[in-house]
Amino acid sequence: MKKVLSIAGSDCSGGAGIQADIKTISAHGMYAMSAVTALTAQNTTGVSGIYSVTPEFVTMQLDSIFSDIFPDSIKTGMLFSAEIISAVASSLKKHNASRIVIDPVSYTHLTLPTILLV
Repeated sequence: MKKVLSIAGSDCSGGAGIQADIKTISAHGMYAMSAVTALTAQNTTGVSGIYSVTPEFVTMQLDSIFSDIFPDSIKTGMLFSAEIISAVASSLKKHNASRIVIDPVSYTHLTLPTILLV
């Protein structure tokens, strides 16, 4: 079974981010893994808050995955900050990752009022 790693934000309503990636990967008969870069409070009408995961914790998640279940391919989604982008790039290079799809989501459109928790 092919193993796919999604590195992205979490959408609590299940319509985007890690949750949507897991659904898609699973629907294609592959094993889904994830590293979460941000948590969102959102639904179909908008985003009311985002909580960023630290770059160090993103690195810990990736080290855990690569040390046990090496992914056959990788897809990125929302990489919330320049620091997280750098951490992900360093980890992928460190682990000699290949077959990487970059989805250039760096932020999401926020509805007002927005609560940004960093």
